[in-house]
Amino acid sequence: MHPNPIFRSKDHTKSLTFATDRGFGTLSVNGDNGPLAAHIPFVFNADRSRVAFHMMRSNPVARAAGPALLAVNGPDGYISPDWYGAPELVPTWNYVAVHIRGALRILEPEALEPHLRALSDEFERRLLPKPVWDLDKVSRDAREKMMRMLVPAELEISDIDATWKLGQNKPEAAIKGAARGLKSSALGAETAALAALMEDIL
Repeated sequence: MHPNPIFRSKDHTKSLTFATDRGFGTLSVNGDNGPLAAHIPFVFNADRSRVAFHMMRSNPVARAAGPALLAVNGPDGYISPDWYGAPELVPTWNYVAVHIRGALRILEPEALEPHLRALSDEFERRLLPKPVWDLDKVSRDAREKMMRMLVPAELEISDIDATWKLGQNKPEAAIKGAARGLKSSALGAETAALAALMEDIL
């Protein structure tokens, strides 16, 4: 994480809410021949003490256990110094990142179907008023074939670390200028979301 404490957040509720909203991250572990990573959608349990996800059975991470890191990245973007209105400032990159550490456990096969239902329910709910898709729309044979290729897993959370690098080390006028620049650029929804986060710190 960024070493400057001005960007670091100890508000774990805020960071876990951010990670919940994103629902996708990079899980990394130490493999025999170096670091391994898997890109996973996930859901938290009710008290957000564990993260549930699944992987392809063939993924080397699915054969790992022990310490793991789930990195959840948020909106990010290049900040042009032209937007600051302060000639002494230089380009930078603003971003949000939450690191969730814990013990990776591969679960028993019977945990898979409830997990898949919880995962699709979470993300289908976000698409309302679209009719909700659920696993029962897939035939039992097709479902069983798919599930043989997957393994359920969870991360028992032991630590949360977060960087919210949004220009907190800049004057208020510079932050406002950079947020306006991001919103007026043609870079899309990602940078618009970053601009909104920057405005929230003012």
